[in-house]
Amino acid sequence: MRKFYTIVVRNPKKILVIFFLLAAVGAVLQSFVTVNYEMADYLPEDSPSTVSLDLMNEEFDGGIPNARVMVKDVSIAEALDYKDKLKNCEGVTDVIWLDDNINVYQPLEMADADTVETYYKDTNALFTVTMEEDDLVDTTNRIREIIGDDNAMTGSAVSTAAATTGTVDEITKITIFAVVAVLAILLLTTTSWAEPFIVLIGLGVAIMINAGTNLIFGEISFVTNAAGTILQLAVSLDYSVFLIHRYEECLRTNSDRSEAMVDALCKSTSSISASGLTTVIGFLALVFMRFGIGADLGLALAKGVAFSMICVFIFMPALVLTVYPLIEKTHHKNLLPSFQGFGRVVSRIMIPTALAFIIVAIPSYLASNSNSYYYGSSKIYGTDTKVGQDTVTIEEAFGKNDTYVLLVPNGDVEAEQKLSDAMHDIPEVTSVLSYVDTVGAEIPKEYLDEDTLSQLVSENYNRMVLTVDTDYEGEETFELVEKIRSTANSYYPDNYYLAGEGVSTYDLMDTITEDNVKVNLIAIGAVFVTLLFSLKSLSLPFILVFAIEAAIWINIGIPYFTDSVVMYIAYLIISSIQLGATVDYAILFTERYMEFRETMPKRDAVVQTISVVTASIITSGTVLALVGFLLSFISTHGILSQLGLFVGRGALLSMTPVCSLYCRDFCMYLTG
Repeated sequence: MRKFYTIVVRNPKKILVIFFLLAAVGAVLQSFVTVNYEMADYLPEDSPSTVSLDLMNEEFDGGIPNARVMVKDVSIAEALDYKDKLKNCEGVTDVIWLDDNINVYQPLEMADADTVETYYKDTNALFTVTMEEDDLVDTTNRIREIIGDDNAMTGSAVSTAAATTGTVDEITKITIFAVVAVLAILLLTTTSWAEPFIVLIGLGVAIMINAGTNLIFGEISFVTNAAGTILQLAVSLDYSVFLIHRYEECLRTNSDRSEAMVDALCKSTSSISASGLTTVIGFLALVFMRFGIGADLGLALAKGVAFSMICVFIFMPALVLTVYPLIEKTHHKNLLPSFQGFGRVVSRIMIPTALAFIIVAIPSYLASNSNSYYYGSSKIYGTDTKVGQDTVTIEEAFGKNDTYVLLVPNGDVEAEQKLSDAMHDIPEVTSVLSYVDTVGAEIPKEYLDEDTLSQLVSENYNRMVLTVDTDYEGEETFELVEKIRSTANSYYPDNYYLAGEGVSTYDLMDTITEDNVKVNLIAIGAVFVTLLFSLKSLSLPFILVFAIEAAIWINIGIPYFTDSVVMYIAYLIISSIQLGATVDYAILFTERYMEFRETMPKRDAVVQTISVVTASIITSGTVLALVGFLLSFISTHGILSQLGLFVGRGALLSMTPVCSLYCRDFCMYLTG
């Protein structure tokens, strides 16, 4: 490696030109990367709801209903007028209302009360709307113009549209605040006023290159788009900081800047490579999720960390050597105190604190497996947002309703009639719109007008639209999905198709809960093997992985003790992110400890290690924590907000003495 690094330090100008050009190209390519905000699109292709949706799109022009629109204080005639306006709205493929189920020109008192109150209650009209998936933002804006701000709309289409428009602005805010926060932290923890800007330039180049190369994926998920850049910044900051600190140490014994940089690179390669590799492996574990968002984020972050490592080993040395006169001119005293005293305190109290940490980890592990979860997109916006407020307004007036669509093969009218009767017998099903319910089994299809027939009957299938009195997700919802599937299967064995937001959420729950154990085991096993080879020790990988995993258990267990509901996607992703991002601290600490142990007794080595690495760990950990908390506080998207909270809290838990340094100190003290 010394020969390679010698070539690097001898060609700084060429290297700078190449990397700045690559960053510029990446910035241009980034604008061509599309973002997908629909979670259901990331379900496995063979999941029942995905298969049902694909078939429905083949057989019928309109998709499944994906929004509910409520208009207040209207008569039947006014509601019908609103329905016509909504139906003629560009981007709307179908609108279902009361008149599709009963004759609204007859007294409503004569009709089934449940059916009426599903669509019209206390002079409020509720329309079930289907929007085209590729035009949700403009379509929801057009619908808002029709109904006005005083009325309400909700559903997956509305949430996706809100995420599409809101997330872009929030990402900009988060990025600006994150850069300012990182700059402030680096100004406090470095010894040159120029150094923080150099670190940020190095990170910026790596981030731009990574963002541009996301074009190879065609599109990225909203999670990757929102969190990928700032997470890359946070987890990759370590490498630049570690290298610069090593470089300053080498300059004390070697006044030749180029040779000192080569020495610093040679001495840093092991720890930075091990840190980067374990981080990449932690992220790549997400690729094994069947739920596509995990693979999407994992590939993008792993690629980002790889580019960050390349920049640290090639671009950063060239940049530092080029501008080092500026670093010297702006040099200032260390603003952080010496951590020698802190190291001595730790060495005295490490045994009781390590025991306390282990005791806390046990109930935290149990709590982390006992949380309550939201699996889908129905709860991603709180009541402090317009989407959340509209949802509450509609639910207060009409309850928590959803719409499912059931496809069955046509040709057996008797079986369809029996299935319809069975659906009516399910208490949660408040309305059934189908050929046999609307027209009657006794009327031949050839006597129907084309418009009515096309909505209910295709060449191969008949369609039933079920309005169900249940939330978009939850135990009752999942039980209802199972009941409807079981009922349909009894009349059409393995030959029916059910779709809807609640159905997709059920499949989402079924998919990602299977992913949990698999992803965690892969991440832990891969990181352990990497540490085993890089540290050449059998005991240390156990110690390091346990320390970080225990911090993860505490992090994920906190919602259980605070009676909070967890977004399962955030829960699933954070384990790999926290493991991959914070294992760097463990590697840095371990390598410096082993280095000092060559010339010092155990306790002195602990004290010296803490005094040397604490500044780097505080810098990196604080940045990761701040970036996570910024994502949590600024983002209105529930999944992104909670993911940010987990990242921020996890960084603090992994860097704090109680759950990171103390435990490792004690364990390594025992193992020598």
